[in-house]
Amino acid sequence: MYYSTHYKSPVGDILLASDENNIIGLWIGEQKYIGNTMPKDITEKEDIPIFQEGKAWLDDYFAGKEPKLSRLPLAPIGGEFKQHVWKILTEIPYGELTTYGSIAKEVARRMGKDRMSAQAVGGAVGHNPISIIIPCHRVVGTNGSLTGYAGGIDKKVKLLKHEGANMTGLYVPVKGTAL
Repeated sequence: MYYSTHYKSPVGDILLASDENNIIGLWIGEQKYIGNTMPKDITEKEDIPIFQEGKAWLDDYFAGKEPKLSRLPLAPIGGEFKQHVWKILTEIPYGELTTYGSIAKEVARRMGKDRMSAQAVGGAVGHNPISIIIPCHRVVGTNGSLTGYAGGIDKKVKLLKHEGANMTGLYVPVKGTAL
């Protein structure tokens, strides 16, 4: 059985999901791919301990306290390739950035492959079911483009600025304007 609850945040309403023991999902508003990554048989239930832990983690995050991922048991649902990508995302330090290409190289190394497509990595990053906690917002294009955030580029920018990330040279590709 899967459960959900809501959390009000500075970037909008957040839907948290759990299998009662682990966080399995965190979606901002009506973000892209929510239907593909949220379990179908989910019931709203607020009073389970994992949700209290998740909300406390989010409170600390939005208060700028840099909470540790180890505080929360996470169990994103996805295949082996996606699990590798999501694991690498959890290793990106607070307020720092990496690129899809860098993640592709690391996934290839961990999977014993010669190379890996940055576009395939982009698909896995975009389908990350636990936004913010698994920090997919810290991934940018090699050229500095702020591309590919399922919650919306505006939220990606807010999260990066909240973390104090160096925004120099980053831009929104659709408009082509620097930040």
